[in-house]
Amino acid sequence: MLAAMSQQQRVGQLIMVGTKATGASSSTLSAISNYHVGNVILTGRSTLGIASTTRVVARLRARTTVSATAKVGLFVATDQEGGKVQVLSGPGFSTIPSALTQGVWATSTLRARAATWGRQLRSAGVNVNLAPVTDTVPHATAQSNRPIGFYQREFGFTTAVVGPHASAFVQGMQSARVAATPKHFPGLGRVMGNTDTTAGVTDSITTRTSTYLGPFRQAIAAGAPFVMMSSAYYSKIDSNHPACFSRVVVTGMLRGDLGFQGVVISDDLGRAQQVARWSAGSRATQFIAAGGDVVLTVDPALAPAMAEAIAAKANSSASFRRQVDSAALRVLRAKAATSLLPVT
Repeated sequence: MLAAMSQQQRVGQLIMVGTKATGASSSTLSAISNYHVGNVILTGRSTLGIASTTRVVARLRARTTVSATAKVGLFVATDQEGGKVQVLSGPGFSTIPSALTQGVWATSTLRARAATWGRQLRSAGVNVNLAPVTDTVPHATAQSNRPIGFYQREFGFTTAVVGPHASAFVQGMQSARVAATPKHFPGLGRVMGNTDTTAGVTDSITTRTSTYLGPFRQAIAAGAPFVMMSSAYYSKIDSNHPACFSRVVVTGMLRGDLGFQGVVISDDLGRAQQVARWSAGSRATQFIAAGGDVVLTVDPALAPAMAEAIAAKANSSASFRRQVDSAALRVLRAKAATSLLPVT
């Protein structure tokens, strides 16, 4: 499949764009048709239920033509964590409690309920859940931890609770054939600011051998096919680059130390204030150069600049072109495992 694709189609597999969960936007549809984008995230909040969400997804999938994506299907993702972060609700969808509540359940209970939530997503056409949050927030700083603890998105306050529960969530989703995505590597539990709304967010505690990495290792061992990167700085690991742009973190730690061979996806690189100082194209190329695979932008209007920048760098650098091909191959392998490649 990789060999059959044009360079532009390969690049398109490395981009995920947003659209409101209540309807496919024209700019998102255009990104698939004209820039070969192979992945979509449903954003915002929808109370439409399963049947209506299926129709939204069908409009997106109809764009995966021979010329657009070589008929390779879309990864359609959303954030279905529970509590304050549940994009899809309404008829057919369970109301999912917060991760902090899920963390007091037996892991067998969480595994079974995650399987139910996964089946609901799958029946709506969603095949990637950008969850579970695998960050560990110390109890003493939970309320001042704006991205995670403030919203009760963590399973608990110790790695002994977070690791097994993140793994159970992954296993439940996987059993429903929905790709789970532990996030935000190497962890947002020790920061104060939210990278979506604040620049310069820095973790000055986590090291390359920190125990806080344990839950990510466990979730990967449980079969997670995706991992989402944090865009915070980690001053004791690589003070010069946000984690998503750091080859030390993405390639050295996640791929090397933890042995992760699946798809590495960014947190939002579209509207996040943490990365606003870089152009859209630079954000995309830095992430791929660090070892990432799928650049996520909730703003579909940035897809053209990102695709063009990746293609231009691939044309001028043989080593970067090899990284593009390797990343596209990882995405295609993950899609093959989810029956998204065209039948030959």
